[in-house]
Amino acid sequence: MAPKQTHSVTLGAGDALGTGDSYLKLDLLPEELAAVAFEKLKEEVKWDVMHHRGGEVPRLVAVEGELQEDGSFPIYRHPADFSPPLLPLSPTVSQIRTHAESIVGHPLNHVLIQLYRTGADYISDHSDKTIDVVRGSSIVNVSLGAQRVMVLRQKQKKVFDASAEANEERPPPRPAQRIPLPHNSLFVLGPQTNTSWLHSIPTDKRPLATKSPEESFMDGERISLTFRHIGTFLTPESEGADGQKIFGQGATGKTRAEAKPVLRGEDASLGMREAFGRENQLSGDEWDWERWYGQGFDVVHLV
Repeated sequence: MAPKQTHSVTLGAGDALGTGDSYLKLDLLPEELAAVAFEKLKEEVKWDVMHHRGGEVPRLVAVEGELQEDGSFPIYRHPADFSPPLLPLSPTVSQIRTHAESIVGHPLNHVLIQLYRTGADYISDHSDKTIDVVRGSSIVNVSLGAQRVMVLRQKQKKVFDASAEANEERPPPRPAQRIPLPHNSLFVLGPQTNTSWLHSIPTDKRPLATKSPEESFMDGERISLTFRHIGTFLTPESEGADGQKIFGQGATGKTRAEAKPVLRGEDASLGMREAFGRENQLSGDEWDWERWYGQGFDVVHLV
């Protein structure tokens, strides 16, 4: 098999990123908030660990969101064994959300907050899972603290030339874009880019003393806030004899009145697990949201 090839360019603010529906904005927050936001978040956020495939992911995490008047709250499902419980938006997160919404132009009711403690913390290539993300909306990532590089890497099309493979011809290089994410920046991941490109934050294990001032800011720690507009909701656990229920875009019951009890167990999660894998693998028109997610799933955790 021919080795993988990449063709990488470094891009930033003012460039069309991914398929062209993604972009980077600098200086999101006003100076007075940007100067204190990192340290306030470290104090306010209830940091926790998250597990995937039995192991602890290499970063600390927290989940916050907007509670509805009836007590229901948004849920974002992705490949994790268990995620921390969703808590109400903390004061500084709420302020940041207001600025992010003003840029993206639609509501953001859920945020996954991650603390990259050193350059050894990372997240590997993936597409964000969109079963619960309101269709057509963008995903918004705010960076505070040390500058890290996000890499966008175009997915490999599953359609290939069999004769070329038989002749062991190398596939064309996979385009990749390196996007430095400095303190107080906002990256907008458009839905088409998420479908056709993978994204990651690779490790950067260089000694802190060898890094630039932007990369060594806050002793190399970075806080990432990924805001989403979520269309799937959980009811309070105490509601009704049937226990917690799920409804909305990514569930089988699409309205509050049609809410169904949450399913549990590995067997119940098999279909959603397969759909997650397909979303990572399939690119552009190959990915059919309705086929893989349209019927909905009522499971929350993958184990």
